[in-house]
Amino acid sequence: MPTVSVKRDLLFHALGRTYTDEEFDELCFEFGLELDEITSEKDIISREQGDTKAEGASDVILYKIDVPANRYDLLCLEGLVRGLQVFKMEAPRYRRVSPASSEPQRLVITEETTAVRPHAVAAVLRNITFTQERYDSFIELQEKLHQNVCRKRTLVAIGTHDLDTISGPFTYTAKPPGDIRFKPLNQAKEYTAQELMSLYKTDSHLRHYLHIIEDEAVYPVIYDSNGIVLSMPPIINGDHSKISLNTKNVFIECTATDLTKAKIVLDMMVTMFCEYFCFLLWENILEPTGQYVHSDYPHSISDFINRKVGISESTEHIAQLLTKMCLRSEVMSDGEQIEVEIPPTRSDVIHACDIMEDAAMAYGFNNIPRTTPRTYTIANQLPLNKLSELLRQDLAAAGFTEALTFALCSQEDIADKLLKNISETRACRISNPKTAEFQVARTTLLSGLLKTVAANRKMPLPLRLFEISDVVLKDESKGLFVYVGARNNRRLCAVYYNKSPGFEVIHGLMDRVMQLLEIKPGQGNGYHIQAADDSTFFPGRCAEIFACGKSIGRLGVLHPDVINRFELTMPCSALDIDIEHFL
Repeated sequence: MPTVSVKRDLLFHALGRTYTDEEFDELCFEFGLELDEITSEKDIISREQGDTKAEGASDVILYKIDVPANRYDLLCLEGLVRGLQVFKMEAPRYRRVSPASSEPQRLVITEETTAVRPHAVAAVLRNITFTQERYDSFIELQEKLHQNVCRKRTLVAIGTHDLDTISGPFTYTAKPPGDIRFKPLNQAKEYTAQELMSLYKTDSHLRHYLHIIEDEAVYPVIYDSNGIVLSMPPIINGDHSKISLNTKNVFIECTATDLTKAKIVLDMMVTMFCEYFCFLLWENILEPTGQYVHSDYPHSISDFINRKVGISESTEHIAQLLTKMCLRSEVMSDGEQIEVEIPPTRSDVIHACDIMEDAAMAYGFNNIPRTTPRTYTIANQLPLNKLSELLRQDLAAAGFTEALTFALCSQEDIADKLLKNISETRACRISNPKTAEFQVARTTLLSGLLKTVAANRKMPLPLRLFEISDVVLKDESKGLFVYVGARNNRRLCAVYYNKSPGFEVIHGLMDRVMQLLEIKPGQGNGYHIQAADDSTFFPGRCAEIFACGKSIGRLGVLHPDVINRFELTMPCSALDIDIEHFL
């Protein structure tokens, strides 16, 4: 969940009243939010960097509020205040207004943009009045949106400009990097797009966005009617049109690979700050495919809310509850249907279930009467999980310590280090791994346990570790896994690390597991071991385990090369079995 930090005194001033911490926590709970922490800038710096660094930092109280991931309208102070005020008063209504003294601005999108970033929407905020706090909130909202719905600018990039320094109509096009030249934000001279990419490779903030367009043949760019570059999305704006505290009219453009997300982001930018200007305006955006026009849209709903929430309220009261949640609602002429107006701030409402959830929230979850379910079901633990838990308890009683290792690992961990070929492992690869440590889903628990032993070499010997968890294997057979091509397999793996291999300890552990599973030694329906060859184990010191006529795993002394590759210095024996056969 995103966390929004707001100054407590500024928040209370905007709300028009003061709350105790307990009262505000209760208000947040009623509205579906969570007051996560009460702190200050000084406390944060002191906690993260020490008391010395915190000297001179602000003591102003900050509220850190967790908001739902789909409520983009609550990512700034203005949105929070409006939402909480509406919860106690009346929902606002947003409308598109045309300028009285001039023609609406136009943003023309050319065909060249289809190759790199095909969509754009824009708006103008007129007669806005910035203070330092409003300006900071305006910039912070852009960054919050970039990190959330914009997916770090890959889906949408926001640009804001001082309209009085530029002139429309504006053109959104795409050109080769060498043909784009302008003075970027907060720089002293002009650069070509190619030079900017090299310049920002060392920038701690902007270097994370270069990959979005770096390998494209053409880069997106926005010009005004005089050929001045407004921005090169999604990287940087031009310095010529940067906004300041003196800006009165703001031109907002959102370029995108997803048109729906672009509209959502533009709506958030405009509606969150509508209280600071005389009127707001969604301007004309002309695309090769048509025109974007903003509007609220209605939705009709009947007794669905009463049935799903488990209450018996009149349609008039339900309409009042929805209005408290910024969903202006009216009872229709038939007295049974409710028409709900979805404002541009509520992009999270896409189904009647979303409206029902808001009604339940406004009604108060604690006020919903408890009832006995009409359908009786008896909960039960999955047999596989129950078996796993029972085995964990007894393995711990046998003197082994449980480990919990990562489900993802490197190809080297499950192949090279275990002296195996990656093609033999049936491993599922991650298509876009962010680090070499997490390239594939693990096919064995052994590598994770050996890495755990390596990290605890200074602990007293012997080390006895075990893990009971899932591995992931490719499975092309038809059936339950036909749509994913892979399946989970529950395994038990244990290792014994000491100055001597301790094969007898691992063998004894296997006998104990079979005893717990009530499987007797012997052929047929019992269990037995027989010599086997496995590159992971020392030659002549490996055995395959059979139970009820099926091969269920292996045990033995690990090969010295395996031990060396995991940076271990002493012999180690291991047990690896599939426990799903015992269900």
